[in-house]
Amino acid sequence: MTRPQDARSGVEATYGPLLTPARPGGSGGRPVQLWALLPRELATVFRPGLGDTAGEVVREIQRTIPEYARPLDGAFGKALKTGVQMAFVQFLERLGNPEAPPEDRRSVFVSLGVQEFHQGRNVDVLQAAYRVGARVTWRRMAELGRRAGVPSATLCLLAEAIFAYIDELSALSVEGHAEAREKAAGALERRRHRLMELLLAEPPSPPEVVKHAADLARWQLPDLLVAVALDQPPDEAPPAALTDFESTSPCLLMPAPEPDEREQFAEALAGRRAAIGPAVPPVFAARSLRAAREALRLVDSGALVDEPVTWCVDHLSRLWLLKEPFLAAELVRERLGPLAGLTGKQHSRLAGTLLAWLETCGNVREVAERLAVHPQTVRSRAQELEALFADGLRDPERRFEMILALRAAPS
Repeated sequence: MTRPQDARSGVEATYGPLLTPARPGGSGGRPVQLWALLPRELATVFRPGLGDTAGEVVREIQRTIPEYARPLDGAFGKALKTGVQMAFVQFLERLGNPEAPPEDRRSVFVSLGVQEFHQGRNVDVLQAAYRVGARVTWRRMAELGRRAGVPSATLCLLAEAIFAYIDELSALSVEGHAEAREKAAGALERRRHRLMELLLAEPPSPPEVVKHAADLARWQLPDLLVAVALDQPPDEAPPAALTDFESTSPCLLMPAPEPDEREQFAEALAGRRAAIGPAVPPVFAARSLRAAREALRLVDSGALVDEPVTWCVDHLSRLWLLKEPFLAAELVRERLGPLAGLTGKQHSRLAGTLLAWLETCGNVREVAERLAVHPQTVRSRAQELEALFADGLRDPERRFEMILALRAAPS
């Protein structure tokens, strides 16, 4: 019967260098690497159990991670088994010769991240698999190491090496996942830019071409959309928007908001002066954008009130009138000529009263409420207007043109 000390002596004879962690030489001046602290003979201890440990890792990953609990066939199964096997081979090679340049197998682990992206999973699932692999590997290697008489200090270093190594592989897969995501995002961005070009083309693009482009761009064509003209690109575009922030006139296309969504819609553009075109079917997107850009121009010129967000639907008549500045000026000159000789204060007071008078069909009480003045003041001003415009206030066509002229006149 073999005595304990005889068994110990046999272990020492076979694995003597394992009993004390290797000490790196001091002549090279290089930083101490974790791998250099581990005895090279450890690779000999663990290599025979490689196949069993790799199989156990795969089974444990399938058992504990629901996303991987499926038959290991096809590209998925091949990639998982190859990745686990390759991880073990490379780990043992580093143990055996930490100073040798490792064979470049990074593509295996980068591709695992790429496949995870194409499977529609985030990288957290794969990182969980790496953690499972590290845990199982450490448990098996600790068992083998204790049987071989490897001291606890060396096993502690081995555990640190295993988890550092797994972090390294995990980082490669994260890199692959990020690269695949960026590549897909770039392709999707190009497709969405192409869709926007088709929607804004004049004459309009064929509907079937637009529909196909929308499918490729993963953008649901709405029944109605709005174009938004911006003075400068926002920090972040609304998620449902097609954007063009590269041109000198940045803009975006979005599904038309419901009336009760206007405030929320405007908040998404906070910090940027914006004009929102009329809601139109997708085939008329270019027209909505033209109106939005015209509104933004009129805001810049002072013809429209300066607001953070200008809704074209609130200014349709003025946008229509001011589209042709010469004709609008002629209309103002012809129909509001009697006000031209007044002082600035008189002109402003009577022009405001005239518009309210025309829009309320001469209802004194409504005009008084609108202007916040006494009804007698309204009557007094009405007499002044009668003296200036005479029969023009009773002619329906003249009245209509005066309303247009008042709306087109500079504020």
